Amino acid sequence: MLYKETIRVLYVNLQTQKINIEDRADLKKYLGGVGVAAKLLEENMHPELPPLDPAQPIVFANGALTTIYPVITKTVAMFISPLTGELGESYAGGRMAMSMFLAGYDAVVIHGKAAKPTYLAITSNDVFFRDARTLWNTDKDVGRIIRDDEHKYGGKRSIIRIGRAGENQVSYACVIVDRYRHFGRLGLGALLGSKYLKAVSVVGDRSVHIENFKEYFKVYREIYDKCVKTDLMSKYHDTGTPINIEPLNAAGALPTINMRQNSFEYADKISGETFSVKHLSRKMACTGCPVGCIHIGQFRRDFAEHGHEFETVSVAYDYELIFALGTFLGIDSPRYILELIEDVEIAGLDAMSTGVVLGWATEALERGLITPNETIVPLKFGSPQQYREAIAYIAGGENEFYKNLGKGVKYAAQVYGGKEFAMHIAGNEMPGYHTGYGSLTGAAVGARHSHLCNGGYSIDQAMKDDETVDPDKMADALLKEEIERCMLNSLVMCLFARKVYDRPTILSAFGAVGQEMTDEDLTDIARRNYAVKLRIKKALGFDLQNVKFPKRFFETPSMRGKLDEAAAYEILMRYRAKLADLEMTE
Repeated sequence: MLYKETIRVLYVNLQTQKINIEDRADLKKYLGGVGVAAKLLEENMHPELPPLDPAQPIVFANGALTTIYPVITKTVAMFISPLTGELGESYAGGRMAMSMFLAGYDAVVIHGKAAKPTYLAITSNDVFFRDARTLWNTDKDVGRIIRDDEHKYGGKRSIIRIGRAGENQVSYACVIVDRYRHFGRLGLGALLGSKYLKAVSVVGDRSVHIENFKEYFKVYREIYDKCVKTDLMSKYHDTGTPINIEPLNAAGALPTINMRQNSFEYADKISGETFSVKHLSRKMACTGCPVGCIHIGQFRRDFAEHGHEFETVSVAYDYELIFALGTFLGIDSPRYILELIEDVEIAGLDAMSTGVVLGWATEALERGLITPNETIVPLKFGSPQQYREAIAYIAGGENEFYKNLGKGVKYAAQVYGGKEFAMHIAGNEMPGYHTGYGSLTGAAVGARHSHLCNGGYSIDQAMKDDETVDPDKMADALLKEEIERCMLNSLVMCLFARKVYDRPTILSAFGAVGQEMTDEDLTDIARRNYAVKLRIKKALGFDLQNVKFPKRFFETPSMRGKLDEAAAYEILMRYRAKLADLEMTE
Protein backbone atom coordinates (compact mmCIF):
# COMPACT_ATOMS: atom_id res chain seq x y z
CA MET A 1 0.00 0.00 0.00
CA LEU A 2 1.16 3.53 -0.71
CA TYR A 3 2.81 5.02 2.42
CA LYS A 4 2.32 1.69 4.22
CA GLU A 5 4.77 -1.04 5.15
CA THR A 6 2.34 -3.80 4.27
CA ILE A 7 0.70 -5.38 1.24
CA ARG A 8 -3.08 -5.77 1.66
CA VAL A 9 -4.32 -9.12 0.34
CA LEU A 10 -7.96 -10.10 -0.09
CA TYR A 11 -8.52 -13.87 0.05
CA VAL A 12 -11.78 -15.17 -1.45
CA ASN A 13 -13.06 -18.73 -1.06
CA LEU A 14 -15.75 -19.40 -3.67
CA GLN A 15 -16.79 -22.70 -2.11
CA THR A 16 -17.45 -21.42 1.41
CA GLN A 17 -18.22 -17.82 0.33
CA LYS A 18 -15.84 -16.60 3.02
CA ILE A 19 -13.29 -13.82 2.72
CA ASN A 20 -10.22 -12.84 4.69
CA ILE A 21 -8.06 -9.73 4.54
CA GLU A 22 -4.41 -9.76 5.58
CA ASP A 23 -1.88 -6.95 5.77
CA ARG A 24 1.39 -8.66 4.89
CA ALA A 25 4.61 -6.88 5.82
CA ASP A 26 6.64 -9.86 4.57
CA LEU A 27 5.53 -9.25 0.99
CA LYS A 28 6.98 -5.74 0.76
CA LYS A 29 10.38 -7.09 -0.24
CA TYR A 30 8.80 -8.25 -3.53
CA LEU A 31 7.74 -4.63 -4.14
CA GLY A 32 4.39 -5.34 -5.83
CA GLY A 33 2.89 -6.62 -9.04
CA VAL A 34 4.50 -9.73 -10.42
CA GLY A 35 6.70 -10.26 -7.38
CA VAL A 36 3.82 -10.25 -4.90
CA ALA A 37 1.60 -12.27 -7.27
CA ALA A 38 4.28 -14.90 -7.83
CA LYS A 39 4.93 -15.27 -4.10
CA LEU A 40 1.20 -15.62 -3.38
CA LEU A 41 0.91 -18.22 -6.14
CA GLU A 42 3.84 -20.15 -4.70
CA GLU A 43 2.24 -20.09 -1.23
CA ASN A 44 -1.21 -21.20 -2.37
CA MET A 45 -0.68 -23.50 -5.35
CA HIS A 46 -0.83 -27.30 -5.27
CA PRO A 47 1.78 -28.66 -7.72
CA GLU A 48 0.48 -32.21 -7.30
CA LEU A 49 -3.00 -31.28 -8.59
CA PRO A 50 -4.19 -30.49 -12.16
CA PRO A 51 -4.32 -26.81 -13.17
CA LEU A 52 -8.15 -26.77 -13.14
CA ASP A 53 -8.56 -28.39 -9.74
CA PRO A 54 -10.78 -26.21 -7.50
CA ALA A 55 -7.96 -25.90 -4.97
CA GLN A 56 -5.67 -24.11 -7.41
CA PRO A 57 -5.54 -20.32 -6.87
CA ILE A 58 -5.93 -17.34 -9.14
CA VAL A 59 -3.94 -14.29 -8.04
CA PHE A 60 -4.42 -10.70 -9.18
CA ALA A 61 -1.98 -8.02 -8.04
CA ASN A 62 -1.37 -4.33 -8.54
CA GLY A 63 2.02 -2.75 -8.82
CA ALA A 64 3.98 -0.72 -6.32
CA LEU A 65 3.22 2.52 -8.19
CA THR A 66 -0.13 1.58 -9.73
CA THR A 67 -2.04 4.61 -11.09
CA ILE A 68 0.25 7.04 -9.24
CA TYR A 69 2.30 7.81 -12.34
CA PRO A 70 1.57 7.78 -16.09
CA VAL A 71 1.39 4.45 -17.95
CA ILE A 72 1.59 2.37 -14.74
CA THR A 73 -1.80 1.00 -15.57
CA LYS A 74 -1.81 -2.78 -15.51
CA THR A 75 -2.82 -5.63 -13.24
CA VAL A 76 -0.99 -8.95 -13.28
CA ALA A 77 -2.67 -12.34 -13.00
CA MET A 78 -0.69 -15.39 -11.86
CA PHE A 79 -1.97 -18.97 -12.02
CA ILE A 80 -1.10 -22.45 -13.18
CA SER A 81 -1.73 -22.59 -16.92
CA PRO A 82 -4.13 -25.23 -18.24
CA LEU A 83 -2.41 -24.82 -21.63
CA THR A 84 1.18 -25.58 -20.58
CA GLY A 85 0.69 -27.11 -17.13
CA GLU A 86 3.17 -24.67 -15.63
CA LEU A 87 3.50 -20.99 -14.75
CA GLY A 88 0.69 -18.81 -16.05
CA GLU A 89 1.23 -15.06 -16.10
CA SER A 90 -0.88 -12.43 -17.86
CA TYR A 91 -1.30 -8.65 -17.81
CA ALA A 92 -4.27 -6.42 -18.57
CA GLY A 93 -4.85 -2.70 -18.71
CA GLY A 94 -8.22 -0.99 -18.69
CA ARG A 95 -9.64 0.18 -15.36
CA MET A 96 -8.92 -2.82 -13.12
CA ALA A 97 -5.70 -1.47 -11.61
CA MET A 98 -7.33 1.84 -10.67
CA SER A 99 -10.42 0.11 -9.25
CA MET A 100 -8.40 -2.30 -7.10
CA PHE A 101 -6.21 0.55 -5.86
CA LEU A 102 -9.19 2.68 -4.87
CA ALA A 103 -10.90 -0.33 -3.28
CA GLY A 104 -7.86 -0.66 -1.02
CA TYR A 105 -6.42 -3.99 -2.18
CA ASP A 106 -2.94 -4.70 -3.49
CA ALA A 107 -3.73 -8.31 -4.34
CA VAL A 108 -6.68 -10.71 -4.55
CA VAL A 109 -6.37 -14.49 -4.17
CA ILE A 110 -9.33 -16.59 -5.35
CA HIS A 111 -9.65 -20.30 -4.75
CA GLY A 112 -12.33 -22.97 -4.46
CA LYS A 113 -15.27 -23.61 -6.77
CA ALA A 114 -18.68 -22.02 -6.46
CA ALA A 115 -21.74 -24.26 -6.17
CA LYS A 116 -23.34 -22.51 -9.16
CA PRO A 117 -22.35 -19.84 -11.71
CA THR A 118 -21.32 -16.79 -9.71
CA TYR A 119 -19.89 -13.35 -10.11
CA LEU A 120 -17.95 -11.50 -7.44
CA ALA A 121 -18.73 -7.91 -6.57
CA ILE A 122 -15.75 -6.46 -4.69
CA THR A 123 -16.13 -3.05 -3.07
CA SER A 124 -14.09 -1.03 -0.61
CA ASN A 125 -16.13 -2.39 2.29
CA ASP A 126 -17.38 -5.83 1.33
CA VAL A 127 -17.38 -8.73 -1.12
CA PHE A 128 -20.65 -10.09 -2.51
CA PHE A 129 -21.21 -13.48 -4.14
CA ARG A 130 -23.87 -12.91 -6.81
CA ASP A 131 -25.91 -15.53 -8.63
CA ALA A 132 -24.73 -15.59 -12.27
CA ARG A 133 -26.83 -18.45 -13.62
CA THR A 134 -28.66 -16.09 -15.96
CA LEU A 135 -25.30 -14.84 -17.27
CA TRP A 136 -23.89 -18.29 -17.99
CA ASN A 137 -23.83 -18.98 -21.75
CA THR A 138 -24.15 -15.23 -22.31
CA ASP A 139 -21.42 -13.61 -24.38
CA LYS A 140 -22.56 -10.05 -24.95
CA ASP A 141 -24.01 -7.54 -22.51
CA VAL A 142 -22.56 -9.22 -19.39
CA GLY A 143 -20.71 -6.06 -18.43
CA ARG A 144 -23.78 -3.89 -18.93
CA ILE A 145 -25.97 -6.22 -16.88
CA ILE A 146 -23.49 -6.25 -14.00
CA ARG A 147 -23.13 -2.45 -14.09
CA ASP A 148 -26.90 -2.15 -13.85
CA ASP A 149 -27.03 -4.63 -10.96
CA GLU A 150 -24.23 -2.90 -9.04
CA HIS A 151 -25.12 0.71 -9.83
CA LYS A 152 -25.70 1.62 -6.19
CA TYR A 153 -21.99 1.18 -5.44
CA GLY A 154 -20.36 4.34 -6.75
CA GLY A 155 -16.72 4.81 -7.61
CA LYS A 156 -14.26 3.65 -10.26
CA ARG A 157 -15.52 0.34 -11.63
CA SER A 158 -13.86 -2.43 -13.59
CA ILE A 159 -15.54 -5.63 -14.78
CA ILE A 160 -13.71 -8.72 -15.99
CA ARG A 161 -15.60 -11.64 -17.51
CA ILE A 162 -15.32 -14.83 -19.51
CA GLY A 163 -17.12 -16.04 -22.63
CA ARG A 164 -18.22 -19.50 -23.73
CA ALA A 165 -14.61 -20.60 -24.22
CA GLY A 166 -13.89 -20.01 -20.54
CA GLU A 167 -17.13 -21.67 -19.46
CA ASN A 168 -16.17 -24.72 -21.53
CA GLN A 169 -12.61 -24.62 -20.17
CA VAL A 170 -10.81 -24.19 -23.49
CA SER A 171 -7.15 -24.20 -22.50
CA TYR A 172 -6.43 -20.82 -24.10
CA ALA A 173 -9.61 -19.02 -23.06
CA CYS A 174 -8.94 -15.42 -22.10
CA VAL A 175 -10.58 -12.97 -19.69
CA ILE A 176 -12.13 -9.82 -21.15
CA VAL A 177 -11.41 -6.64 -19.20
CA ASP A 178 -13.59 -3.54 -19.64
CA ARG A 179 -14.52 -4.32 -23.26
CA TYR A 180 -11.24 -3.72 -25.10
CA ARG A 181 -8.52 -5.19 -22.84
CA HIS A 182 -7.77 -8.81 -21.91
CA PHE A 183 -5.88 -11.18 -19.70
CA GLY A 184 -4.75 -13.11 -22.75
CA ARG A 185 -2.52 -16.14 -23.26
CA LEU A 186 -2.19 -19.30 -21.19
CA GLY A 187 -5.84 -19.87 -20.32
CA LEU A 188 -6.86 -17.77 -17.32
CA GLY A 189 -10.42 -17.83 -18.67
CA ALA A 190 -10.52 -21.61 -18.32
CA LEU A 191 -9.64 -21.30 -14.63
CA LEU A 192 -12.50 -18.89 -14.02
CA GLY A 193 -14.82 -21.24 -15.88
CA SER A 194 -13.64 -24.24 -13.87
CA LYS A 195 -14.54 -22.31 -10.70
CA TYR A 196 -18.00 -21.30 -12.00
CA LEU A 197 -16.78 -17.72 -11.83
CA LYS A 198 -18.38 -15.79 -14.69
CA ALA A 199 -17.15 -12.33 -13.79
CA VAL A 200 -15.59 -10.06 -11.19
CA SER A 201 -16.70 -6.49 -10.57
CA VAL A 202 -14.34 -4.24 -8.60
CA VAL A 203 -15.45 -0.81 -7.37
CA GLY A 204 -13.20 1.57 -5.46
CA ASP A 205 -14.17 4.92 -3.98
CA ARG A 206 -11.44 5.84 -1.53
CA SER A 207 -9.14 8.83 -1.96
CA VAL A 208 -5.39 8.78 -1.37
CA HIS A 209 -3.50 11.78 -0.04
CA ILE A 210 -0.11 12.50 -1.61
CA GLU A 211 2.09 13.72 1.25
CA ASN A 212 4.72 15.72 -0.65
CA PHE A 213 2.59 16.83 -3.56
CA LYS A 214 5.04 19.43 -4.88
CA GLU A 215 7.87 16.93 -5.33
CA TYR A 216 5.49 14.25 -6.56
CA PHE A 217 3.96 16.50 -9.20
CA LYS A 218 7.42 17.58 -10.40
CA VAL A 219 8.38 13.96 -11.05
CA TYR A 220 4.94 13.17 -12.47
CA ARG A 221 5.26 16.03 -14.96
CA GLU A 222 8.72 14.92 -16.05
CA ILE A 223 7.42 11.41 -16.76
CA TYR A 224 4.30 12.75 -18.47
CA ASP A 225 6.39 14.93 -20.77
CA LYS A 226 8.62 11.99 -21.68
CA CYS A 227 5.49 10.08 -22.65
CA VAL A 228 3.78 12.74 -24.78
CA LYS A 229 6.47 15.22 -25.85
CA THR A 230 9.19 12.87 -27.05
CA ASP A 231 9.33 10.10 -29.63
CA LEU A 232 9.62 7.38 -26.99
CA MET A 233 5.94 6.42 -27.22
CA SER A 234 4.63 8.32 -30.24
CA LYS A 235 4.43 5.28 -32.52
CA TYR A 236 2.10 3.53 -30.09
CA HIS A 237 -0.34 6.42 -30.28
CA ASP A 238 -0.06 7.19 -33.98
CA THR A 239 -0.32 3.94 -35.93
CA GLY A 240 0.12 1.59 -32.99
CA THR A 241 1.84 -1.77 -33.04
CA PRO A 242 0.41 -2.63 -36.51
CA ILE A 243 3.12 -0.33 -37.83
CA ASN A 244 5.33 -3.44 -37.50
CA ILE A 245 3.57 -5.37 -40.29
CA GLU A 246 5.43 -3.96 -43.27
CA PRO A 247 8.94 -3.74 -41.72
CA LEU A 248 8.77 -7.31 -40.41
CA ASN A 249 7.39 -8.46 -43.75
CA ALA A 250 10.22 -6.75 -45.64
CA ALA A 251 12.77 -8.31 -43.29
CA GLY A 252 11.40 -11.83 -43.78
CA ALA A 253 10.27 -12.12 -40.16
CA LEU A 254 6.47 -12.19 -40.52
CA PRO A 255 5.03 -15.71 -39.91
CA THR A 256 2.62 -16.47 -42.76
CA ILE A 257 0.43 -19.44 -43.81
CA ASN A 258 1.23 -21.51 -40.67
CA MET A 259 4.79 -20.22 -41.07
CA ARG A 260 5.38 -21.97 -44.35
CA GLN A 261 6.44 -18.47 -45.42
CA ASN A 262 8.30 -15.62 -43.71
CA SER A 263 6.49 -12.88 -45.63
CA PHE A 264 3.02 -12.14 -47.00
CA GLU A 265 2.58 -10.86 -50.53
CA TYR A 266 -0.47 -8.85 -49.47
CA ALA A 267 1.10 -7.27 -46.39
CA ASP A 268 0.46 -3.77 -47.73
CA LYS A 269 -3.29 -4.49 -47.80
CA ILE A 270 -3.36 -5.24 -44.04
CA SER A 271 -0.61 -2.90 -42.85
CA GLY A 272 -1.01 -0.58 -39.91
CA GLU A 273 -1.23 2.36 -42.29
CA THR A 274 -4.04 0.68 -44.26
CA PHE A 275 -5.99 -0.07 -41.09
CA SER A 276 -5.57 3.54 -39.96
CA VAL A 277 -6.76 5.05 -43.23
CA LYS A 278 -9.68 2.70 -43.89
CA HIS A 279 -10.90 1.38 -40.55
CA LEU A 280 -9.59 3.36 -37.57
CA SER A 281 -12.45 5.14 -35.80
CA ARG A 282 -10.90 6.27 -32.52
CA LYS A 283 -8.09 5.76 -30.03
CA MET A 284 -8.48 4.97 -26.35
CA ALA A 285 -6.26 4.72 -23.31
CA CYS A 286 -6.15 2.65 -20.15
CA THR A 287 -7.04 4.61 -17.01
CA GLY A 288 -3.99 6.65 -16.02
CA CYS A 289 -2.30 6.59 -19.43
CA PRO A 290 -1.86 9.77 -21.53
CA VAL A 291 -0.69 7.91 -24.63
CA GLY A 292 -3.79 6.23 -26.06
CA CYS A 293 -2.44 3.16 -27.84
CA ILE A 294 -5.74 1.25 -28.09
CA HIS A 295 -6.78 1.48 -31.74
CA ILE A 296 -10.46 0.82 -32.40
CA GLY A 297 -11.43 -0.28 -35.89
CA GLN A 298 -14.92 -0.41 -37.34
CA PHE A 299 -16.66 -2.44 -39.98
CA ARG A 300 -20.27 -2.52 -41.14
CA ARG A 301 -22.40 -5.61 -41.56
CA ASP A 302 -26.02 -6.25 -42.41
CA PHE A 303 -28.36 -7.92 -39.94
CA ALA A 304 -31.39 -8.42 -42.18
CA GLU A 305 -31.82 -9.89 -45.64
CA HIS A 306 -33.83 -6.95 -46.97
CA GLY A 307 -34.16 -3.23 -46.35
CA HIS A 308 -30.51 -2.23 -46.12
CA GLU A 309 -30.33 -2.81 -42.36
CA PHE A 310 -26.76 -2.41 -41.10
CA GLU A 311 -24.89 -2.21 -37.83
CA THR A 312 -21.44 -0.77 -37.19
CA VAL A 313 -19.15 -2.99 -35.14
CA SER A 314 -16.16 -1.65 -33.18
CA VAL A 315 -13.21 -3.86 -32.23
CA ALA A 316 -9.70 -3.21 -30.95
CA TYR A 317 -6.84 -4.37 -33.15
CA ASP A 318 -3.07 -4.57 -32.85
CA TYR A 319 -0.08 -6.23 -34.51
CA GLU A 320 -0.45 -9.60 -32.80
CA LEU A 321 -4.09 -9.93 -33.84
CA ILE A 322 -3.36 -8.98 -37.46
CA PHE A 323 -0.58 -11.58 -37.50
CA ALA A 324 -2.55 -14.40 -35.87
CA LEU A 325 -5.89 -13.87 -37.63
CA GLY A 326 -4.40 -12.37 -40.79
CA THR A 327 -1.03 -13.38 -42.20
CA PHE A 328 -0.88 -16.71 -40.34
CA LEU A 329 -4.18 -17.73 -41.97
CA GLY A 330 -3.59 -16.01 -45.30
CA ILE A 331 -6.34 -13.40 -44.77
CA ASP A 332 -5.65 -10.28 -46.85
CA SER A 333 -8.60 -8.05 -45.93
CA PRO A 334 -8.78 -5.72 -42.90
CA ARG A 335 -12.56 -6.16 -42.89
CA TYR A 336 -12.32 -9.93 -42.57
CA ILE A 337 -9.58 -9.69 -39.93
CA LEU A 338 -11.77 -7.38 -37.87
CA GLU A 339 -14.66 -9.83 -38.18
CA LEU A 340 -12.44 -12.66 -36.92
CA ILE A 341 -11.23 -10.48 -34.04
CA GLU A 342 -14.87 -9.82 -33.11
CA ASP A 343 -15.67 -13.55 -33.20
CA VAL A 344 -12.69 -14.36 -30.97
CA GLU A 345 -13.73 -11.54 -28.63
CA ILE A 346 -17.29 -12.80 -28.32
CA ALA A 347 -16.12 -16.37 -27.71
CA GLY A 348 -13.57 -15.25 -25.09
CA LEU A 349 -10.55 -16.86 -26.76
CA ASP A 350 -6.94 -15.78 -26.90
CA ALA A 351 -6.50 -14.46 -30.43
CA MET A 352 -2.88 -15.52 -30.90
CA SER A 353 -3.45 -19.12 -29.81
CA THR A 354 -6.65 -19.31 -31.85
CA GLY A 355 -4.92 -18.21 -35.05
CA VAL A 356 -2.02 -20.61 -34.56
CA VAL A 357 -4.19 -23.66 -33.83
CA LEU A 358 -6.33 -22.87 -36.88
CA GLY A 359 -3.19 -22.58 -39.00
CA TRP A 360 -2.10 -26.06 -37.90
CA ALA A 361 -5.61 -27.47 -38.42
CA THR A 362 -5.77 -26.07 -41.97
CA GLU A 363 -2.47 -27.66 -42.94
CA ALA A 364 -3.34 -30.91 -41.16
CA LEU A 365 -6.52 -31.07 -43.25
CA GLU A 366 -4.54 -30.41 -46.42
CA ARG A 367 -2.19 -33.27 -45.56
CA GLY A 368 -4.98 -35.71 -44.70
CA LEU A 369 -4.10 -36.01 -41.01
CA ILE A 370 -7.64 -34.98 -40.14
CA THR A 371 -10.84 -35.27 -42.16
CA PRO A 372 -13.57 -32.84 -43.28
CA ASN A 373 -15.94 -34.73 -41.00
CA GLU A 374 -13.78 -33.69 -38.05
CA THR A 375 -13.34 -30.04 -39.05
CA ILE A 376 -17.04 -29.83 -40.15
CA VAL A 377 -16.13 -26.87 -42.37
CA PRO A 378 -13.51 -27.08 -45.17
CA LEU A 379 -10.74 -25.01 -43.58
CA LYS A 380 -8.68 -23.26 -46.21
CA PHE A 381 -6.00 -20.59 -46.00
CA GLY A 382 -7.43 -17.25 -47.08
CA SER A 383 -11.08 -18.25 -46.45
CA PRO A 384 -12.39 -16.27 -43.47
CA GLN A 385 -15.93 -17.64 -43.30
CA GLN A 386 -14.74 -21.16 -42.51
CA TYR A 387 -12.49 -19.78 -39.77
CA ARG A 388 -15.40 -17.83 -38.30
CA GLU A 389 -17.38 -21.03 -37.96
CA ALA A 390 -14.38 -22.92 -36.57
CA ILE A 391 -13.89 -20.28 -33.85
CA ALA A 392 -17.42 -20.94 -32.61
CA TYR A 393 -16.77 -24.70 -32.73
CA ILE A 394 -13.60 -24.33 -30.62
CA ALA A 395 -15.39 -22.21 -28.01
CA GLY A 396 -18.30 -24.63 -27.82
CA GLY A 397 -16.32 -27.88 -28.04
CA GLU A 398 -18.48 -28.92 -30.99
CA ASN A 399 -16.99 -32.41 -31.39
CA GLU A 400 -14.02 -34.47 -30.25
CA PHE A 401 -11.70 -32.78 -32.73
CA TYR A 402 -12.57 -29.27 -31.60
CA LYS A 403 -12.33 -30.31 -27.95
CA ASN A 404 -8.79 -31.52 -28.66
CA LEU A 405 -8.02 -28.35 -30.62
CA GLY A 406 -9.20 -26.43 -27.56
CA LYS A 407 -6.33 -27.97 -25.60
CA GLY A 408 -3.74 -26.23 -27.77
CA VAL A 409 -1.74 -26.98 -30.87
CA LYS A 410 0.85 -29.07 -29.04
CA TYR A 411 -1.84 -31.40 -27.70
CA ALA A 412 -3.70 -31.58 -31.02
CA ALA A 413 -0.51 -32.55 -32.88
CA GLN A 414 0.19 -35.29 -30.35
CA VAL A 415 -3.25 -36.74 -31.10
CA TYR A 416 -3.40 -36.33 -34.88
CA GLY A 417 0.23 -35.89 -35.99
CA GLY A 418 1.89 -32.90 -37.62
CA LYS A 419 4.20 -32.04 -34.72
CA GLU A 420 6.75 -30.64 -37.14
CA PHE A 421 4.39 -27.82 -38.18
CA ALA A 422 2.51 -27.30 -34.88
CA MET A 423 3.89 -23.85 -34.15
CA HIS A 424 4.27 -23.65 -30.39
CA ILE A 425 7.17 -22.94 -28.08
CA ALA A 426 7.12 -25.05 -24.89
CA GLY A 427 3.38 -25.53 -25.31
CA ASN A 428 2.46 -21.87 -25.87
CA GLU A 429 1.43 -20.96 -29.41
CA MET A 430 4.08 -18.86 -31.15
CA PRO A 431 3.97 -15.05 -31.27
CA GLY A 432 4.24 -13.06 -34.49
CA TYR A 433 8.02 -12.90 -34.78
CA HIS A 434 10.46 -15.06 -36.72
CA THR A 435 13.41 -12.74 -36.29
CA GLY A 436 16.09 -15.24 -35.25
CA TYR A 437 17.51 -17.10 -32.30
CA GLY A 438 16.46 -14.43 -29.84
CA SER A 439 12.74 -14.68 -30.62
CA LEU A 440 12.79 -18.49 -30.69
CA THR A 441 14.92 -19.28 -27.67
CA GLY A 442 13.69 -16.22 -25.76
CA ALA A 443 10.15 -17.60 -25.71
CA ALA A 444 11.46 -21.04 -24.72
CA VAL A 445 13.47 -19.83 -21.73
CA GLY A 446 10.92 -17.16 -20.78
CA ALA A 447 9.12 -17.79 -17.51
CA ARG A 448 5.73 -17.79 -19.25
CA HIS A 449 7.03 -18.63 -22.74
CA SER A 450 6.05 -15.26 -24.13
CA HIS A 451 7.92 -12.87 -26.41
CA LEU A 452 7.29 -10.32 -23.64
CA CYS A 453 9.34 -12.22 -21.05
CA ASN A 454 12.64 -10.93 -22.39
CA GLY A 455 11.99 -9.33 -25.79
CA GLY A 456 14.25 -11.75 -27.65
CA TYR A 457 12.96 -10.43 -30.98
CA SER A 458 14.40 -7.02 -30.11
CA ILE A 459 17.80 -8.60 -29.48
CA ASP A 460 17.66 -10.10 -32.98
CA GLN A 461 16.69 -6.79 -34.54
CA ALA A 462 19.51 -4.95 -32.77
CA MET A 463 22.18 -7.27 -34.17
CA LYS A 464 24.30 -6.26 -37.16
CA ASP A 465 23.53 -7.95 -40.45
CA ASP A 466 26.83 -9.83 -40.56
CA GLU A 467 26.99 -10.58 -36.83
CA THR A 468 27.34 -14.23 -35.88
CA VAL A 469 25.22 -15.41 -32.97
CA ASP A 470 27.26 -16.40 -29.93
CA PRO A 471 25.18 -18.85 -27.82
CA ASP A 472 26.68 -17.66 -24.54
CA LYS A 473 26.17 -13.96 -25.31
CA MET A 474 22.61 -14.62 -26.46
CA ALA A 475 21.85 -16.52 -23.24
CA ASP A 476 23.37 -13.65 -21.23
CA ALA A 477 21.32 -11.02 -23.05
CA LEU A 478 18.08 -12.96 -22.61
CA LEU A 479 18.71 -13.59 -18.92
CA LYS A 480 19.65 -9.98 -18.20
CA GLU A 481 16.48 -8.65 -19.82
CA GLU A 482 14.25 -11.31 -18.24
CA ILE A 483 15.47 -10.40 -14.77
CA GLU A 484 15.08 -6.67 -15.41
CA ARG A 485 11.47 -7.14 -16.52
CA CYS A 486 10.75 -8.90 -13.24
CA MET A 487 11.48 -5.54 -11.61
CA LEU A 488 9.57 -3.47 -14.18
CA ASN A 489 6.56 -5.76 -13.85
CA SER A 490 6.53 -5.28 -10.11
CA LEU A 491 5.47 -1.66 -10.72
CA VAL A 492 3.20 -2.82 -12.90
CA MET A 493 3.95 -0.60 -15.86
CA CYS A 494 3.00 -1.01 -19.48
CA LEU A 495 6.10 -2.41 -21.17
CA PHE A 496 5.59 0.04 -24.03
CA ALA A 497 6.95 2.58 -21.53
CA ARG A 498 10.07 0.66 -20.53
CA LYS A 499 12.30 3.31 -22.15
CA VAL A 500 10.44 6.03 -20.28
CA TYR A 501 10.98 4.32 -16.95
CA ASP A 502 14.74 3.91 -16.85
CA ARG A 503 16.22 3.21 -13.43
CA PRO A 504 16.93 6.84 -12.44
CA THR A 505 13.31 7.71 -13.30
CA ILE A 506 12.00 4.79 -11.24
CA LEU A 507 14.09 5.80 -8.24
CA SER A 508 12.87 9.40 -8.52
CA ALA A 509 9.27 8.21 -8.72
CA PHE A 510 9.59 6.14 -5.56
CA GLY A 511 11.47 8.90 -3.74
CA ALA A 512 8.76 11.45 -4.48
CA VAL A 513 6.18 9.30 -2.64
CA GLY A 514 8.39 8.66 0.37
CA GLN A 515 10.05 5.38 -0.55
CA GLU A 516 13.79 5.84 -0.84
CA MET A 517 15.47 3.12 -2.87
CA THR A 518 18.81 2.51 -4.51
CA ASP A 519 19.83 0.98 -7.79
CA GLU A 520 21.07 -2.04 -5.86
CA ASP A 521 17.63 -2.40 -4.27
CA LEU A 522 16.04 -2.62 -7.72
CA THR A 523 18.53 -5.29 -8.75
CA ASP A 524 17.82 -7.31 -5.61
CA ILE A 525 14.08 -7.07 -6.20
CA ALA A 526 14.44 -8.17 -9.81
CA ARG A 527 16.52 -11.21 -8.88
CA ARG A 528 14.26 -12.10 -5.94
CA ASN A 529 11.12 -11.98 -8.07
CA TYR A 530 12.69 -14.05 -10.81
CA ALA A 531 13.84 -16.62 -8.26
CA VAL A 532 10.24 -17.12 -7.13
CA LYS A 533 9.17 -17.80 -10.70
CA LEU A 534 11.97 -20.32 -11.13
CA ARG A 535 10.94 -22.17 -7.98
CA ILE A 536 7.34 -22.32 -9.20
CA LYS A 537 8.42 -23.70 -12.57
CA LYS A 538 10.66 -26.27 -10.92
CA ALA A 539 7.87 -27.38 -8.55
CA LEU A 540 5.61 -27.84 -11.57
CA GLY A 541 8.20 -30.03 -13.30
CA PHE A 542 9.49 -27.72 -16.04
CA ASP A 543 13.01 -28.33 -17.35
CA LEU A 544 14.56 -26.65 -20.39
CA GLN A 545 16.12 -29.99 -21.31
CA ASN A 546 12.65 -31.21 -22.27
CA VAL A 547 11.87 -28.40 -24.72
CA LYS A 548 11.52 -29.58 -28.33
CA PHE A 549 11.14 -27.09 -31.17
CA PRO A 550 8.88 -27.89 -34.15
CA LYS A 551 11.05 -28.50 -37.22
CA ARG A 552 9.46 -25.70 -39.21
CA PHE A 553 11.30 -23.10 -37.14
CA PHE A 554 14.46 -24.35 -38.85
CA GLU A 555 12.98 -24.92 -42.31
CA THR A 556 11.44 -21.49 -42.97
CA PRO A 557 14.16 -18.80 -43.10
CA SER A 558 14.04 -16.17 -40.40
CA MET A 559 15.06 -12.54 -40.67
CA ARG A 560 18.60 -13.80 -40.14
CA GLY A 561 18.35 -16.70 -42.56
CA LYS A 562 17.77 -20.33 -41.70
CA LEU A 563 18.34 -21.12 -38.05
CA ASP A 564 20.58 -23.98 -36.99
CA GLU A 565 18.77 -26.42 -34.72
CA ALA A 566 21.89 -27.37 -32.76
CA ALA A 567 22.70 -23.71 -32.09
CA ALA A 568 19.18 -23.08 -30.75
CA TYR A 569 19.43 -25.97 -28.29
CA GLU A 570 22.92 -24.82 -27.30
CA ILE A 571 21.48 -21.44 -26.27
CA LEU A 572 18.88 -23.22 -24.13
CA MET A 573 21.53 -25.22 -22.33
CA ARG A 574 23.75 -22.17 -21.78
CA TYR A 575 20.76 -20.37 -20.28
CA ARG A 576 19.92 -23.36 -18.09
CA ALA A 577 23.45 -23.41 -16.71
CA LYS A 578 23.28 -19.72 -15.84
CA LEU A 579 20.17 -20.27 -13.71
CA ALA A 580 22.00 -22.35 -11.08
CA ASP A 581 22.98 -19.33 -8.97
CA LEU A 582 19.53 -17.77 -9.17
CA GLU A 583 17.15 -20.62 -8.62
CA MET A 584 16.84 -20.64 -4.83
CA THR A 585 17.87 -17.04 -4.11
CA GLU A 586 15.53 -15.03 -1.89
